Order: sequence, then C-alpha cells, then structure tokens
Amino acid sequence: MNAHAFWIAGLAALSSALPAHAQPFAGADLALGQRLIAQHRCAECHAQKVGGNGDAIYRRGKVTNPEQLRTMVEMCSTQLNLQLFPEEIEAVAAVLNRDHYRFK
Repeated sequence: MNAHAFWIAGLAALSSALPAHAQPFAGADLALGQRLIAQHRCAECHAQKVGGNGDAIYRRGKVTNPEQLRTMVEMCSTQLNLQLFPEEIEAVAAVLNRDHYRFK
C-alpha cells in the first residue's frame, strides 16, 4: 500500500471527534490560515494535481467531516515538510471549511 492509499484508508476510518452541537474550527485564526495557504502556494500544488485552478480537489468526496479535513491538511504538511504547528493546521482547515466544505 503506497503512502497516499494509506492516508486515504485512514481518512475513511475516521469519524468526527466533535460533539454534534460544537462548531468546527471555532476560534481558529482565519487570517493566519489565509497567509499560510498563500505562503505555501497550496492552490498551485492542487492545480498541478487536478488541473484548472485546483478547486476540484475539494469536490472529490474524500473529506466528509471536520476531522478528516484536519487530517488532510496535516497530511499535506507532512508530505511537503511544511512543519505546521497544530494551531496552523487548524487555521488552514478553518479557511478551507469556510471557503469550500462548510461543515457545521
């Protein structure tokens, strides 16, 4: 099993750790998340993977809850050796949730 398949299998096994009433990414620093996405050129990488402007990566159906979104951001950080701190992962995930996923 390659690393990508391993991560996807792990995502499938995850379930959201948040209580049903909790708002995902509450308190995350959206400005920080936006800066990190721009700094690390996430859109360019996604465009190389899926074409176009890269937004299609968010519609693949692999991420179905906030915890999976955090895991995907962490996976990108690990694969690209970005060394993001947990609060930075949370900030990036919060921006992606706001702009693409809209988990409640």
